[in-house]
Amino acid sequence: MKLIDSLEHRHDPLLYLQLGELVASTGDSAFAEHMFQLIGAQVPIHRLDLSEWTLDSHRASISQMIVLGSAGLREDFSAPDLAHPLLQGIMRMEDPLLIQINAPAGAHRSRREAHQCNLVARKGDRRWVIRCHRLPCQRAFSLAELSLLKSLSDTLLPLVEHHAQLLQQTSTRRPGAAPIDEAGSLRQLFIERLNQDAIRLSSREQEVCVGLLTGGTVPEMALRLNVKNSSVETYLKRATAKLGVSGRHGLARWMAGA
Repeated sequence: MKLIDSLEHRHDPLLYLQLGELVASTGDSAFAEHMFQLIGAQVPIHRLDLSEWTLDSHRASISQMIVLGSAGLREDFSAPDLAHPLLQGIMRMEDPLLIQINAPAGAHRSRREAHQCNLVARKGDRRWVIRCHRLPCQRAFSLAELSLLKSLSDTLLPLVEHHAQLLQQTSTRRPGAAPIDEAGSLRQLFIERLNQDAIRLSSREQEVCVGLLTGGTVPEMALRLNVKNSSVETYLKRATAKLGVSGRHGLARWMAGA
């Protein structure tokens, strides 16, 4: 399957299995590793860094940067300074942003200066950043790879924001309070999302949605439920109509809160 295929036309069970695991791990220390595995299965990367930035618009600077997780190689990739193109772009951005930064060529190349693809979302003075690194000895990100990463960002960036919120809740909850979503089960998260949006699905519709979100195929779901493939498709169509989305990708984006 070509990298430039849109997610709406992707039927890769592994992608949806990894997406389900990622959704279930929001607020957990394994979140960055799950995202690294999901992105790496689509576009080769060597390291992933997640962060939340708070801007000081009056001073045109970053007032706070919170690390939300890292995965991949433990290379000490250099952090951007205030003159860095990433910071300049983030300060000016109005819409979700993709910034590519290539490692310098030839004699100016440094082991610490990797190729980067930075995916950025904004809300007020907050920015959420997914930074994908590729070692400088490798080729830069291609246009097809950047296109795919941009498509993935529509689902991944809202998850990073939600992950940051859960981490904040965990750090500020009272001592002795019950851990947030300790089980981390996708089924529990799915039911919570339904309750949050006051949506009622039948048990079969829920079973199909959760099964597909965790990487199951239509034939597998039909076998599990002892129904025809067409019945599984019908359950999915009914469920996504109630959710106000279309298809398996729409279901995944709804689950991610996008």
